[in-house]
Amino acid sequence: MLHDPNRVYIFDTTLRDGEQVPGCQLTTPEKIEIARELEALGVDIIEAGFPISSPGDFQSVVEISKAVKEPTVCALTRANKGDIDAAVESLKYAKRPRIHTGIGSSDTHIKLKFNSTREEILQRGVDAVKYAKKFVEDVEFYAEDAGRADINFLAQMVEAVIAAGATVVNIPDTNGYCLPDQYGSKIKFLKDNVQNIDKAIISAHCHNDLGLATANSIAGVQNGARQIEGTINGIGERAGNTSIEEVVMIMKTHQTMGLHTNIDATRFYELSRMVSSQMRMPVQPNKAIVGANAFAHSSGIHQDGFLKSRENYEIIRPEDVGFPSATIVLTARSGRHALKFHLERLGYNLGKEELAEVYKNFLTLADSKLDINDNDLQSLMVHRLVKG
Repeated sequence: MLHDPNRVYIFDTTLRDGEQVPGCQLTTPEKIEIARELEALGVDIIEAGFPISSPGDFQSVVEISKAVKEPTVCALTRANKGDIDAAVESLKYAKRPRIHTGIGSSDTHIKLKFNSTREEILQRGVDAVKYAKKFVEDVEFYAEDAGRADINFLAQMVEAVIAAGATVVNIPDTNGYCLPDQYGSKIKFLKDNVQNIDKAIISAHCHNDLGLATANSIAGVQNGARQIEGTINGIGERAGNTSIEEVVMIMKTHQTMGLHTNIDATRFYELSRMVSSQMRMPVQPNKAIVGANAFAHSSGIHQDGFLKSRENYEIIRPEDVGFPSATIVLTARSGRHALKFHLERLGYNLGKEELAEVYKNFLTLADSKLDINDNDLQSLMVHRLVKG
């Protein structure tokens, strides 16, 4: 299997894992619209649904398979023939079909979820991969709850499913439990100890229960994973999934990592807004990369530094992610430099003493008003002229 060793594949599960958020179900036409935008973004794999789960999910996989040309279209299954048969049927129009099958790998799941043994679970995983491989060349295996699995058993499972034909092995931190060094060392252990690991791509699928999904995914690729699974805006069950826009921009910003993706990052902002709108799920203003305040500067010290040189307080330019522009927000914490910037934008060029006088009046107003807009600034200037 020939792959660019520094290329990280982006696996988007907005339409499957992301859609599991209560109240965020999408219609098939809405899913198709998002899928086409994901294709334009440059994602490598779109997980289109879990076909056995409902007729609607099945139909969505069918229609997304017809709608996109470039990305691999992936359908999720459990490790049984019925699920895999439904996935095969739903993917019949896909140009690049992938079946994503798997089973629990932690003793917690093996005993409490499956009431089974390691040996039995291992066999079920291998059988599922072999069965899926009869229908499609590209089979991804997920070792659910790998974050809490015994590392030696996990390595044994990964080796067995690759031998059975898995092209991608997904190492999910299903409960968002791992610390970055723990998750990274798990990936490294598999790279170093699974004999046939060069025959498959390792995938990082991290959840955000402790706010570590992005950090864990990056630890994964730093230790040899070459696929990251995530969602737009980091949406997903419970506290959500890895945020695709975050991991992509981390790799772009830290070029010393030597990793790259096929993503057109300038499309992030508009796609974020589309997903937020269609799923009726607001993006928190302080969300990294795509939040409304991601490029807003309100503290006087920051504003002064930013106006002198953007590099002082920006490691990403707004235009890099399709954001309209950086904003200097006027608040009671703003300094003279920010006020001067906005007054000049409105056509007022004040000397030092005039600016000092207007700034005093501005601070009085800003203490009583949370957000100062252009009308407020015009009023300040009119008030000054009347007094003068």
